[in-house]
Amino acid sequence: MTAALQAKELLIRAVECDQSGRILEAQTLYQDGIAQLMSFVSSEPDEQKRKGFLTRIKEYMDRADAIKARVNGKLMLGEVVTHISIEENDTGYDYVQIFGKYMTNQTVEILLEEPYMTQNYQYQNLIRFLELAVTNCAHFKYFRLVTKKDTNNHEQQKTNMGQIKADLERRHIAFYIKYEDSLHDRKIFLSNGYIIKIGRGLHFYKASNPMYSIGLTNYKYRKCLQTDVDIWRTSSTAN
Repeated sequence: MTAALQAKELLIRAVECDQSGRILEAQTLYQDGIAQLMSFVSSEPDEQKRKGFLTRIKEYMDRADAIKARVNGKLMLGEVVTHISIEENDTGYDYVQIFGKYMTNQTVEILLEEPYMTQNYQYQNLIRFLELAVTNCAHFKYFRLVTKKDTNNHEQQKTNMGQIKADLERRHIAFYIKYEDSLHDRKIFLSNGYIIKIGRGLHFYKASNPMYSIGLTNYKYRKCLQTDVDIWRTSSTAN
């Protein structure tokens, strides 16, 4: 498939996602399609054709910018519906207990901003989160992770992410990862209108001690680090 056809296919899918309300996936597809089309246009010798392509690119860029503004606006607006203070060594705070009820059949897309994804326990926490999403969100179709690059072992990080991507795709869930080294905030954005902000992100559990004790696999029995959780409600991203 030529670069032009690849770009066309991506942009057609972007428009379809945009029209159906899957704006997170549409944003990614617009970005990828525009990048491929720009690469193709730069080598187009026909001036008239190049101008035509640049006009279309501008239209797609405007659509992508509009989606970005919508997403950013929803991340900034809303009202707190639940506040949870978790104290040092508290138990009873598995992901299910904290925010499971907000992950529903209306959750089609999820954005997770989690700066630290380098250690085994952090990948395990991510998988636990995705297991909850797959269990609770029957129509889950798109997952975007924003995290920092592992400067010590990026190849292993890419391998681990590749395994997660392949597994999600087998379940017909698209996975997109963005590395953002300046990332500090931690939040979970659900397309049904809920935003979950946890001071420590997904990683607020202490290690099971001793390892083979209650809490090894059921995190409801794990001791926690001190953190605060705020659940925000905005309008649905499909609007």
